[in-house]
Amino acid sequence: MTPEPSRWPAALRGRLAFGGDYNPEQWPEAIWNEDVALMREAGVDLVAVNVFGWADVERSPGHHDFSRLDRVMDLLAAHGVHVDLGTGTASPPPWLSHQHPETLPVTADGVRLWPGGRQAWCPSSAVFRERALDFVREVAVRYRAHPALSLWHASNELGCHNAHCYCDVSAAAFRGWLRSRYGDLDRLNEAWGTAFWSQRYGQWSQVLPPRAATATPNPTQQLDFRRFSSDELLGHFRAERDLLREITPAIPVTTNFMVTQHIDALDYAAWAPEQDLVANDHYVIAADPEGHVELAFCADRTRGLAGGGPWLLMEHSTSAVNWQPRNVAKRPGEMLRHSLAHVARGADGVCFFQWRASRAGSERFHSALVPHAGTDTKVWREVVELGRVLDRLDEVAGTRVEAEVALVADYQSQWAVEADSTPTVDVTGLDRAHALHRAAWAAGVTVDVIPPTAELGSYRVVLVPTLHLVRDDTARAIDDYVRRGGHVLVTYFSGIVDEHDHVRLGGYPGAFRELLGVRVEEFFPLRVGEVVHLDDGSIADVWVELLHLDGARAEASYADGPLSGVPAVTCRRAGEGLAWYCATRLDDSGTFALVQRVLEKAGVRPEAEVPPGVEAVRRHGDDRSYLFLVDHTGQGATVSASGTELVSGTRCDGRVHVPAGGVAVVREDG
Repeated sequence: MTPEPSRWPAALRGRLAFGGDYNPEQWPEAIWNEDVALMREAGVDLVAVNVFGWADVERSPGHHDFSRLDRVMDLLAAHGVHVDLGTGTASPPPWLSHQHPETLPVTADGVRLWPGGRQAWCPSSAVFRERALDFVREVAVRYRAHPALSLWHASNELGCHNAHCYCDVSAAAFRGWLRSRYGDLDRLNEAWGTAFWSQRYGQWSQVLPPRAATATPNPTQQLDFRRFSSDELLGHFRAERDLLREITPAIPVTTNFMVTQHIDALDYAAWAPEQDLVANDHYVIAADPEGHVELAFCADRTRGLAGGGPWLLMEHSTSAVNWQPRNVAKRPGEMLRHSLAHVARGADGVCFFQWRASRAGSERFHSALVPHAGTDTKVWREVVELGRVLDRLDEVAGTRVEAEVALVADYQSQWAVEADSTPTVDVTGLDRAHALHRAAWAAGVTVDVIPPTAELGSYRVVLVPTLHLVRDDTARAIDDYVRRGGHVLVTYFSGIVDEHDHVRLGGYPGAFRELLGVRVEEFFPLRVGEVVHLDDGSIADVWVELLHLDGARAEASYADGPLSGVPAVTCRRAGEGLAWYCATRLDDSGTFALVQRVLEKAGVRPEAEVPPGVEAVRRHGDDRSYLFLVDHTGQGATVSASGTELVSGTRCDGRVHVPAGGVAVVREDG
């Protein structure tokens, strides 16, 4: 798997960290003493400071006033609160763009974006990079020996708003990236397929980012630009990290990923090995009635990026957020459930945005640990309760989640499948990933969500949902995994193109055709609202394929629709393993039945026998295990378990009660 980051902050080892973003520059200094007193009351032991502090400290170019930040750092240290110190470079101060408007990003249609929001900088700007690193050096030198400093927080949510810049500076950097990737224009022209539409390039100066064009831009050009953009921001992170390591080699460095349903700008599989520890921000989508299942997917993916090791939940919300169309408040107990669901899936720290709810600015209606209404509130009482529960669970820190099932998810494949000029807009990169993961979640089975480069040998089952873009080495690894005894389930529109986004010829599903024992001659996307029925009773929509068996057997076929009688679900024995293929978009019940069948054939059992809607996950240490049980039904449950229930501190001999809408964590006997 991905190399495991091992530089967990020394001061936080052996405990579950608890805290959030602290922005004292937004408040009169008279409030700070109340802040630290409340932090002690809640059990907060880690806060992120100076995340957006650049304009406050360097109010004019080269003139730094650290006096306020000095007092904050000293106050936190005096009260035993550790600091995740921000480099402050997420958003430049207004004076920088005023002096250098060329540092501002430009959209694909040529519009320059101005300051007033955040992240108003071009990732390729040498001027921004120089000024940012100057500020990072000032901060690092100032606080390198400060007793509160435990972790470095490089920038913040990199790429959230400025992932893609199309300005002339970015264009030159893109050409440099392409030269490094391809070497010469002949290879570039071949990779981009520029023989189509008379796009062949004769000079490097002719090559541009995929700016707004008269028709759909070149697909491989778009894909490479997304790769370049991810790498460009990664280069900025590396520059900050390397400078911090030079000045404070003993302090680990991280930045906060955004592994969540709606953000896919960066290839975090390339970013994760560059972190001393993996950290993530996650916010539940209030409109999703199964938001807790999406949370589980994102936590499992973050753990997969961390190589199975502990990771840090850098941000989530105590209640409502501020940026969704309808910012729904969390119900009583929901914050505790969400927090411990992350811990169950590998988080060794639970942090929030932010400590005290802002009274001004774009996020003034975002919930916080200390709400606008103060401490006589539901939110504050739940914050204090969460701090006490996390203290009781400290012994879980450092243990690992061990899964028998993996799900392969790839950012670059998602970029390719969601580009324009595909057979249907209804096929998206993560739709089947979430569907298969949701089916495993409902079956009580834990899943590692892993990048295509991860090792597969330890898993009984590997799920491959809509892995559209597949490299040859990935296809070989999956083939070898099955022939050695593994079980794989591949869904439609997988294996179709290579790393250059070129279609693999000879019949679909391309890279997996031989392994699966099928040959698809044509896609048959369905119209909006059109459904088909299978002869096993399943219902499907969006997608069907004209499929021929070539060594596989049909497990289910279409009973109606444009391809009545054609196989829809197949299975083939390959070596010692089984290779399953699903050529259509099954509904939830059909997906669950198929996944359940695959799991049973592979001998995968649920973590615990629990009622529907009760989440069960297990973390393992060297000599003990911990069973997490989270009730999302509001009804409570009784589950077979023996050991000590850590939330309540009670003994359970054979049965444990999970409170209605609550959580139980059992340190298991044996």
